[in-house]
Amino acid sequence: MKLRCAVIEDFQSAATTVADWSSVTADVDVVTFAEHLGPAEEVGDALAEFDIVVTLRERVPFPAEVFARLPRLRLLIASGMRNSVIDFAAAERHGVTVCGTASSSTPPVELTWALLLGLARSIVPEANGLRAEGPWQTTVGADLHGRTLGLLGLGKIGSRVAQVGRAFGMEVVAWSQNLTEERTQEVGTALAASKEELMEAGDFVSVHLALSDRTRGLIGAAELARMRPTAYLVNTSRAAIVDQDALLAALHAGTIAGAGLDVFDVEPLPAGHPMRTAPRLLATPHLGYVSRANYATYYGQAVENIRAFLDGEPVRRIG
Repeated sequence: MKLRCAVIEDFQSAATTVADWSSVTADVDVVTFAEHLGPAEEVGDALAEFDIVVTLRERVPFPAEVFARLPRLRLLIASGMRNSVIDFAAAERHGVTVCGTASSSTPPVELTWALLLGLARSIVPEANGLRAEGPWQTTVGADLHGRTLGLLGLGKIGSRVAQVGRAFGMEVVAWSQNLTEERTQEVGTALAASKEELMEAGDFVSVHLALSDRTRGLIGAAELARMRPTAYLVNTSRAAIVDQDALLAALHAGTIAGAGLDVFDVEPLPAGHPMRTAPRLLATPHLGYVSRANYATYYGQAVENIRAFLDGEPVRRIG
């Protein structure tokens, strides 16, 4: 009898087209789910008859309660090699092997700049006005050359965002709690003396930090108040690093020029969520990792993981 594999959160129905699944289809029936699975009971009801689950990023949590609802599950594959919403101890107790895949930092770097440029030149309102036969030019764009790009975090993604900023002729300054002068010199940026100094200096402030107890709520009302009224905030990292209520208040009050967001406190955003209609906001539905090459890696390596598991030699185990 074939095993059953569920590929969840396949919103674009791309999982079976960007990768070759032929090496496992003789042993595994693959079923894709294009809709989001919500509460634990919904996940349990949908996936109870599956032996293998391929999940996308950290969209669907797998706490102990979910593992208890999936008696047949033996292999869980997550995209990326880190996942904060899987209870690895519970997986082990239930005899579930957890594997990951590689993930490229290139797509989120590119999306960061798509949001930043879209904000600076009011691309969406100007394009919408043109299509609606509205007034010809309604905004005056913000310049990048000679302006200051402030980076919260200078890791793999932040350092590449910095390189692009320098190519635009921007002054780049960075800060994080453990950032050193040596690291900023390697990347060619300046080191801000404090978080507050960075928020005050940046014409554009972009978040590139991992979410942890130290970074949760790192940017709140006090930090946003230090930004210039002409400055923009971009967050393609994790929503919880920025206080969402404080950001909404700043956008409605116009104390900052705008924000570009790809991450939210609840995903997918429910209908009627205030982020859907906030002024001065350019928002995308968590597209940072969504690119053809990245998907080919995720699902191509998911197939490899399944084949290795079937052969009794699991690879890329995480947790």
